[in-house]
Amino acid sequence: MSTFRPFKAVRPLPAFAEKVAALPYDVMTSAEAREEAKDNPYSFLHVDKAEIDLPLDTDLYSDEVYKKAASNLKSLEADEIMKQDSTPCFYIYEQTWRGKTQTGIVGCASIDEYINGKIKKHELTRADKEADRIRHVDTCDANTGPIFLTYKGNNKINSIIKKYETENMPVYEFTSVGDVKNRIWVVNNDRSDADALRIAFEDVDALYIADGHHRCASAVKVGQKRREENPSYTGEEEFNFFLAVAFPKEELQILDYNRVIKDLNGLSKEDFLKRVNEKFQIETTLNIDPYAPEARHTFGMLLKGKWYKLTAKDGTYPEDDPVESLDVSILQKNLISPVLGIDDPRTDKRIDFVGGIRGLSELERRCADDMELAFAMFPTSLDELIKIADAGELMPPKSTWFEPKLLSGLFIHKLK
Repeated sequence: MSTFRPFKAVRPLPAFAEKVAALPYDVMTSAEAREEAKDNPYSFLHVDKAEIDLPLDTDLYSDEVYKKAASNLKSLEADEIMKQDSTPCFYIYEQTWRGKTQTGIVGCASIDEYINGKIKKHELTRADKEADRIRHVDTCDANTGPIFLTYKGNNKINSIIKKYETENMPVYEFTSVGDVKNRIWVVNNDRSDADALRIAFEDVDALYIADGHHRCASAVKVGQKRREENPSYTGEEEFNFFLAVAFPKEELQILDYNRVIKDLNGLSKEDFLKRVNEKFQIETTLNIDPYAPEARHTFGMLLKGKWYKLTAKDGTYPEDDPVESLDVSILQKNLISPVLGIDDPRTDKRIDFVGGIRGLSELERRCADDMELAFAMFPTSLDELIKIADAGELMPPKSTWFEPKLLSGLFIHKLK
């Protein structure tokens, strides 16, 4: 049984939805956000990355940034760019990208189900990143960015979505950055539809965090903080829940999350390839340039302007271990750590990560610019993610890249 309930979203008036909607705060730098929002006073980047409205030398984690975010959010309501719904609603959020559609339900999940493991995670979080979003949520008194959840498909939910989309016009319909078509419906015409969705989620065994681990952990900790501040809380207050979009796993896609390396750890090209050959079969890619892996346990490697195909040799990984058999684990344990000397990819400055949305040409660009070596990965699957989460295990860092990204600013969840 999973708790997923409707809420009174603060959301843009239809005429402003396209201008308000923005990519999430953590996929762009402050400089990129300033450029993106410079001619758009309604962009939600003014809330999610409020430093863009302050002097260039402003500390990103200063009180002024969080106060500005809260002020900008209030202004969007005061100026009637956004308005809060009068009754609790669910929202259907459909995204179509590169011919593939994913349709989720926007609602609120329970912080208790995160605390007790009913909402399952697969990544560690960093305290500094949590601290930033804790202050942002607490100061804004709202969840401003949705958590990307997934679940094992449910026919009841699917049928309600199909019925509602067939019988109702979307309230928002626009194309966003990256040629993503967005369509949104408000489930409020008939309370029976909202009740049916809430009851249908009770049949969902578990919800899984697909993307947004830091945002989720931060939202939960703000909820716990509010409980301490309100010891007589009942559990029904809005701070006991957090904003999320839940998609059936069958509709989602994970892109490759590639690696670029600064140097060969003092090895010559010949010595490096000799070391790699101990655990991987090496093939030149002939006319396949660049080389994108076509199956698990294979990798593309770019070295000195030349692409190679690597295949992990038998016996170099335990196939029955859901974490150690991941391609990101195989590469880390058999090459990146022992050969290149990068033991902690979370903190080592000699490694960087490139989302698959940027393409393999970005790996070539980086190797021509500031890096010497690149690895193209085969995407992790949703089944691998769920298997690891069900086992209570954690994935290595930078294992998954979901696309398209959920837009921020279309739904705000107030904590009171």
